[in-house]
Amino acid sequence: MSAMLDAAGAVKVRELVVEGATGPLAARLYTAGAVAKKDMLVVFFHGGGFDSGDLEKADDFLRSLAECDHYPAVLASTYTLATVSPFPAAVEDAHAVLAWAKKNKTKLGWSGKYLVASGIEAGANLAAVCALMSRDRGGPALAGQILIMPMLDPALSTCSMRQMTLCADREKAATECAAAYRGYLPHAVDRSHPYAAPLHSSRLKNLAPALILSAEDDPLRDEAEQYGSKLINSGVCTTVRRMPPADLDLQDPNGRNECACKVHAMGEITSFLSGLEKRKGA
Repeated sequence: MSAMLDAAGAVKVRELVVEGATGPLAARLYTAGAVAKKDMLVVFFHGGGFDSGDLEKADDFLRSLAECDHYPAVLASTYTLATVSPFPAAVEDAHAVLAWAKKNKTKLGWSGKYLVASGIEAGANLAAVCALMSRDRGGPALAGQILIMPMLDPALSTCSMRQMTLCADREKAATECAAAYRGYLPHAVDRSHPYAAPLHSSRLKNLAPALILSAEDDPLRDEAEQYGSKLINSGVCTTVRRMPPADLDLQDPNGRNECACKVHAMGEITSFLSGLEKRKGA
C-alpha cells in the first residue's frame, strides 16, 4: 500500500489491494478534507467497454469527486476484464468489492454509514447490477447508485444508439459497443440476464436511490433515460439528467471521463449525495 498527494496536495491517493470474487484486485482510495473518518464511501468502477480500462482512466474525475462538498471517500476498483473472463466475472468482482469494503471500514477510514455504487459506461453497468445483486443477496446495503453514461442494453436497440450508424464520424461508437458486448457476453442466453442487461430487467423494485447522467451527444442517453423511467415506475427514488453536449471526442479513450467532468456532473453528484444524507437522517 502506498500513498501520494496531487500537485496541490489536496487529495490523498492510496494504492491498495481489495478482494474480488476469485482473488485480489488493484484499487485506489481517494480522500480529501480534514475529517479522518468519512461517513460516505463511493465505490467507483471504470469504463472501457468491459474489455479494457484501468484506474488511470477516471483519475481526474475521482480527485474532483473526493473534493466535492461532502468529501466522500472514493474507492476506485479494477475488475476482471472480458479478455480474461467474460460475464459474470466482472459483476461478481464488483459485488465482492462492495462486500470487502463493508468488512474493511477501518482500513478505508470509513464509518460504514453510507455506501454508494458508481461507475461510468461499462462500470456504470456494474454499479447498476450491484444494486440488483445487493438486493437479491441481502447486502451489502447501498445508500445509492450513480450511473454515468451507463451501458445497460446489450441489444443496442435504442434510437440514440441506432442513430450512430447513420453518422459516418460516429458509427465507430456503435461498432465498438457491439464488439464490447460480444466479448463480454459471448453466450447469447446471457444477453437477457438482468445482471447483464439491467434495462430489460422486470424486477426493479426495492433498489437504492439512483442518479443517472448522460449527455445530449451521448449514444447511450436513451437507454440511460429509459432505465431511469423504469426505476421511477418501480418506486425507486431516481434523478435523471441529460447534460448539454460536451464535444465528446470518440477517438479519445479518456473522452467519456472528461465529458463527465465537463458537463456539470459534479454538481449533480454533490446534490445527490446530500439528498442521501438527508433521506437517511429523516
